[in-house]
Amino acid sequence: MGTNNRGSRGWRFQWPLSFTRMNAGKAGLAGIGFLAGILLLGSWNMPFHSQAAVSHPADPASVGSLPNMEKGGFADIAQAVTPAVVNITVRKEAPVPMSGMPSDPMREFFGLPGMPEMPGMPNRPNGPPAPEGQGAGSGVIISSDGFVLTNDHVVDGAKEIMVTLPDNREFTGKVIGLDPQTDLAVIKIDGKDLPYVPWGNSGELRVGEYVLAVGNPFGLNSTVTLGIVSALGRGGMGITQYEDFIQTDAAINPGNSGGALVNTRGQLVGINTAIFSQSGGYQGVGFAVPTNLAKPVYDSLVSTGKVVRGFLGVGIQAVTTDLAGSFKLDQSKGALVTNVVPGSPADKAGLKRGDVIVEYQGKPVLDPRSLQHHVIRTTIGTEVKMVVIRDGQKHTLNAEIREQDKPVQVAQAGQMGTTEGPLAGVAVQNLNPGMAEQLGVEENVNGVVVMDVAPGSYAARAGLAQGDVISEINRNPVRSEEDFRKVTSSLTDKSSALIFIHRGQGALYLTVKV
Repeated sequence: MGTNNRGSRGWRFQWPLSFTRMNAGKAGLAGIGFLAGILLLGSWNMPFHSQAAVSHPADPASVGSLPNMEKGGFADIAQAVTPAVVNITVRKEAPVPMSGMPSDPMREFFGLPGMPEMPGMPNRPNGPPAPEGQGAGSGVIISSDGFVLTNDHVVDGAKEIMVTLPDNREFTGKVIGLDPQTDLAVIKIDGKDLPYVPWGNSGELRVGEYVLAVGNPFGLNSTVTLGIVSALGRGGMGITQYEDFIQTDAAINPGNSGGALVNTRGQLVGINTAIFSQSGGYQGVGFAVPTNLAKPVYDSLVSTGKVVRGFLGVGIQAVTTDLAGSFKLDQSKGALVTNVVPGSPADKAGLKRGDVIVEYQGKPVLDPRSLQHHVIRTTIGTEVKMVVIRDGQKHTLNAEIREQDKPVQVAQAGQMGTTEGPLAGVAVQNLNPGMAEQLGVEENVNGVVVMDVAPGSYAARAGLAQGDVISEINRNPVRSEEDFRKVTSSLTDKSSALIFIHRGQGALYLTVKV
């Protein structure tokens, strides 16, 4: 899974898909992609600072009673929705330009030339505090009394929030609650009879259906763009911890973050959050948090100021075709358990590493993300029934879901590469406490550190990498170089190896075969 670094509140990942905040002064930023989110103003003078002229219904409360596309087409929808999509301007500490990166454990430890830089947070140079900066994004009024839904990255860390409606009314915003795990936030403005956008059911969306994106890209207020739903259920990109994105080709650009994605009935179906781009601008691939994920977060933040989620306590990964064979599965579906948190509901239920969870409360578990979503939506204290496959046999286990006591991964999926080949070309060394600390693995981990993987080898193709800690091969414990030699010496050119590795604080299985 990718990592989110909040040094300058940019987003960096361990693979080419990288979402980083767009600097408004450098519209041609050479990045792979970025959050559609907050548009950093800094000292840049926005040429479109004035409010755009738009038409509004006479009765703002009527936004809750929206026209159908068949009656007036997209124009009626746009006219009804735009009064409730606001411009959010924040004052916060400005990002500090990079003056260097913190020490890279992999680079220091292996000392290999040509190794790529690992994601990290910029060091703050010595000197006076950073100057204050400004940022701008979008938000959606959800209720007539002034609750506004937006992105966490738009308002996180803000010292002051100013909310401007399309009719030029201005309000001071107050943060009600933040949820970085979904990149959502709720703020409140003191107003009455405000226009609002009604909730829609994102679960009813179909690929190919028309949607409209409404927001304030580049400070151009009340901008409406049209597109279709390109895909549903996008995940595994590392944008947020809990991902179930709507993908759309409706134009989304910097400043659109927190804006509305609406269906042809003018109902809110998503909160525009990120785009994928190689140019720093719109390229037809945008992502929105679906309302079926956003509404429970909104309701929880409004009622309690925080989000209460269920906790199972397992680390999991996807089941590949090769792993399915290794674990005696009929198909490559389910969530493979790579770690069980001691004392967690999973531990008390009897879940073990190597179990494959295939059913949760009577619902199929197709992959790690589906298990995540099942668990976080489970009421705290509920006893759930899970079906797992262990050594080819089905078992039913019961667990009582408890509340997350801190932001943790309900199910942390390991990063998977291709999976084929034996362990020829792999050099290892005994793991010692110093190495463990540098590599970020837990103190109780035993195994050998991968010092080198021959390029193009079967292990390299399988995803094994320098710095991985191998603790098990074909269910045999590996605690030393001697153990590694003994186990690998029994492998033939036609045999495969199921290896269990630790990578940082995560863990995963790899199937390596010829």
